[in-house]
Amino acid sequence: MKRTGFFYRVFDLYYDGFRQMTLGKTLWAVILIKLFIMFAILKVFFFPNIIKEKAQPGQEAQFVAGQVLK
Repeated sequence: MKRTGFFYRVFDLYYDGFRQMTLGKTLWAVILIKLFIMFAILKVFFFPNIIKEKAQPGQEAQFVAGQVLK
C-alpha cells in the first residue's frame, strides 16, 4: 500500500528529519526547558493574579474597566 497523501508526506518529512537529527534534538530540548521555565515557574513568582486579589468575586469586569479608564 503506497501512501502518497499530502498529510502523510508532511508527517514523513518531519519524522525522517527529526529521526536523523543529532544537534537538533539537544537544541529542541533546551527550547522546551526554557519554555517550561518561562511559563510555569516565572509566572508563579513574578505575575500574581492581581484581579483575583483586588476585585471582589463577581466584580472582575468592573474592576478591569475601572483600571483601564483611570
